[in-house]
Amino acid sequence: MTQPTTETLTDQVSTETVKALRAAMERLLAGRPTCTDGRLVKENLYREAGGSRATMNRAHRILAEWDRRTAATDARIPGEARRDDELQELRVEVRTFKRERTQLQGRLDASATVIAALHHDNAALREELNGRGAVVTLNDHRAARTDTIGPC
Repeated sequence: MTQPTTETLTDQVSTETVKALRAAMERLLAGRPTCTDGRLVKENLYREAGGSRATMNRAHRILAEWDRRTAATDARIPGEARRDDELQELRVEVRTFKRERTQLQGRLDASATVIAALHHDNAALREELNGRGAVVTLNDHRAARTDTIGPC
């Protein structure tokens, strides 16, 4: 069975209804609805036009044009398209941040390993120094020297 074309369809509504539906369609497609949320659905079309669903269903040419034009827009209003684009950008940004975070976590883990090794080496050196005898600070050593030799 073949689909009827726009030329073979006839509208079974008044001229005023066709004008109202066409004006409503243009407002919705332009993203400037007056009395609906702006989604590109048939419910908003007849509400924007101020008519009923049954009346809209008898406007076959308008509905065929509506279907053709909304299919081209992916049934999204401009605000939804902007939102979806922004979401896509944010998803890319999140992936980038996750990748950077993973790299930084690896560097942090490597740094923690180096710090732990240095701490262990430091503790071992202190243990070795404690075994050799008393460590004399230079200030104490210098103070003792100036008392015996005298001021310079």
